[in-house]
Amino acid sequence: MGQVKNPRRVAENEAMAKTRMLRTSPQKLNLVAALIRGKKVERALSELTFSKKRIALDVRKCLQSAIANAENNHNLDVDELVVAEAYVGKNLVMKRGKPRARGRFGRINKPFSEITIKVRQVEEQA
Repeated sequence: MGQVKNPRRVAENEAMAKTRMLRTSPQKLNLVAALIRGKKVERALSELTFSKKRIALDVRKCLQSAIANAENNHNLDVDELVVAEAYVGKNLVMKRGKPRARGRFGRINKPFSEITIKVRQVEEQA
């Protein structure tokens, strides 16, 4: 019987950070996550710093937390870190509404989402 991989466990050369309850839709958050996937962390941080998307600041905080976890908890070298994974999930949806014509009620959904960022130490090829 093969060993089942636990998705909550990270490898020796990895660290992760998760941010929940981000007030944006998962679709919009995934656009920002796509900006940083597979990039070196300093490049990803600069992409998020100068992005025009509002939620990019929160994603930047999550990435900085993942970098700090790698440095402090896993003793990884910050200069060799790469964003291995950045995936987005749904969270709760606040249901609001607005009165419409003829006594009807227009439903307004205000979605929340969450992002998980994993950074991995990759040795540079000389």
